[in-house]
Amino acid sequence: MRVLLVEDDPMVGDASRLGLLAAGFTVDWVRDGRAAELAIEANEYSAAVLDLGLPKIDGMSLLSHLRQQDNRLPVIVVTARDAVSDRVAGLNAGADDYLTKPFDLDELVARLRALIRRNSGRTQRVITCGAIAFDTEARTVKLDGEPVTLSARELSLLEILLEKPGAVLSREKLEEKLFGWGEEPSSNALEVHLHNLRRKLGADRIRNVRGVGYKVVA
Repeated sequence: MRVLLVEDDPMVGDASRLGLLAAGFTVDWVRDGRAAELAIEANEYSAAVLDLGLPKIDGMSLLSHLRQQDNRLPVIVVTARDAVSDRVAGLNAGADDYLTKPFDLDELVARLRALIRRNSGRTQRVITCGAIAFDTEARTVKLDGEPVTLSARELSLLEILLEKPGAVLSREKLEEKLFGWGEEPSSNALEVHLHNLRRKLGADRIRNVRGVGYKVVA
């Protein structure tokens, strides 16, 4: 899952980025509201983690602008503003969740996963598709009840494919969701990860729709 981290404090931002990466997210980090606005216009994200006290465009203004445009990007506000009135204002402006600083990274990860899960219409942490069972919180996969060892990148790719089982995703869409800024994958990196997934889970479960893209099937 690709998320946008909007945080101008370098220590908080770096710690949050590393924690989210370790939890299996692809993370783009920007340090002001204007950069966040441009990132959202140019990329598709599963969710955003938004500080309020930002330069150029403050977080509350950015959030209000997104909702006025009917942009439904799930947003967790993370801020030092802990008064009840601030939380109410943030939620009324369109935040989906609100977390005050200092916060525990495990809690941020849990809230982010829950938010993405709700936004995709799922209620359970385990995604199933035929014989495949993916525990999105434990980051484990079972095939016919037996554990399957996948790399972090393979887990992320499988999770993207399992968002909408049966839906065909183009190579461009998969790469956009899988790789963040600063990553320069080789021209065949995606195919390598897909090949490994098909080898471990079965080629009949992850199919190549020639000229269109890839899909996971039951």
